[in-house]
Amino acid sequence: MAVDTTVPLTGRGRGAPTAARLLRPRSYEEAAEAVRDCGHRGAIARGRGRAPGDTARDTGGDVLDMSALDRVHAIDAAGGTVLCDAGITLHRLAELVLPLGWFVPVPPGAERVTVGGAVGADLHGPNHHRAGSFARHLLAFELLTADGAVHVVDRGTPLFDATTGGLGLTGVVLTATLQLQPVATSLLLTGSARATDLDDLMARLCDADLRHTYASARVDLLARGAATGRGTVLHADHAPPEALPARLARRPLAARPQLPGPPQLPPGLVPQLTPDRPLGRRALGLLHDLRHRAAPRRRAGTLRGLAAALPVLDGGHALGRGEGTVAYRCAVGHGCEDVLRHLVRRVAEQGCATRPGLLKRFGEGSPGWLSFPARGWGLSLELPARAPGLTALLDELDEEVAAAGGRVCLARDSRVRPELLDAMYPLLDDFRELRAAVDPGSVFTSDLARRLGL
Repeated sequence: MAVDTTVPLTGRGRGAPTAARLLRPRSYEEAAEAVRDCGHRGAIARGRGRAPGDTARDTGGDVLDMSALDRVHAIDAAGGTVLCDAGITLHRLAELVLPLGWFVPVPPGAERVTVGGAVGADLHGPNHHRAGSFARHLLAFELLTADGAVHVVDRGTPLFDATTGGLGLTGVVLTATLQLQPVATSLLLTGSARATDLDDLMARLCDADLRHTYASARVDLLARGAATGRGTVLHADHAPPEALPARLARRPLAARPQLPGPPQLPPGLVPQLTPDRPLGRRALGLLHDLRHRAAPRRRAGTLRGLAAALPVLDGGHALGRGEGTVAYRCAVGHGCEDVLRHLVRRVAEQGCATRPGLLKRFGEGSPGWLSFPARGWGLSLELPARAPGLTALLDELDEEVAAAGGRVCLARDSRVRPELLDAMYPLLDDFRELRAAVDPGSVFTSDLARRLGL
């Protein structure tokens, strides 16, 4: 097993590096050894380091990099199930199963999300309104617990429900058995619709959810007044074979079909926005306005490859790469649209957003006790970490969300106050009780767990 001495580790987003001992197990046995021998600060599993919050950080403790355990053990090409290591990325898994006519049931917005990370965060995507979150397609998994034993965990058990969305605090997921979704091609038929304000955007997103497999909306967080919450609804469906041109119909399931990309603007015409090279609010507002007006009122039937289209639908392009930002993701139920309107209006009034937000509609919730998505609306923001008044603004949003029976996403969190958790996650005590039973010494812990008393 490769072991680094104490090294600085970072995730996606703001946050100074945190120091931890990094271990890279190459086998299940080495992973069990690492757990048994971890120090008094405990250990937490980590995939490819894309978590934007504190979930995969353990300052002064041990972090298990599971990315070397990335094998596919078996694929049932007839039934569409796969048994794989937790360290394989969903992007790589999709490439392997696409030629067989299958696709991952919950596609991620980033290439580096691992299966283990998808279990721990109970990943949701732009098809949640139809497919739900990752746990609904997970048949079973193998879990390495604090005593070094490996358990097969089946659906419908308390340990299953505590682990899916449990942020790695019940153990280390080693393998997963996953039900895939059938597809006839490796292409998507994509489209979009422009909306004039938030009410128009929500109405168009509701319509897109009824008619399309994938749907989400970009929200302009700088527009104010009558245009507050304006944006663009994006939607997509898996393309049927008859929609493919002849040159692509010969290989309809090619993992990386050759398609012309979108037209590129000349270099330097649009400034690159980074924390070190910000634009003022007025200049950013003009840029957003130009982009909004340039977008077609409605577009449909554009063929795109899965790898190019899905990150856009799930915010990978809308939200940017996240350096120097604070990730904020919240959910409120149907009937709480006024809360959503107020959240968008407050962020717009603050004038701190540099990128569009991402709005989704969630379907049925997950059995996971700490799973984030629940039926209603989900809003994702990435805001500059140094924006004046940001802490007070987000604390205000937290209180409104909690008062409405909503929640913030713990898998992306680095700042929510622990006293709000009971209102957001009603099964929190059940989670704590089970965690204490399977890990009485709190071997598995993280900066997030310590801050929130999980």
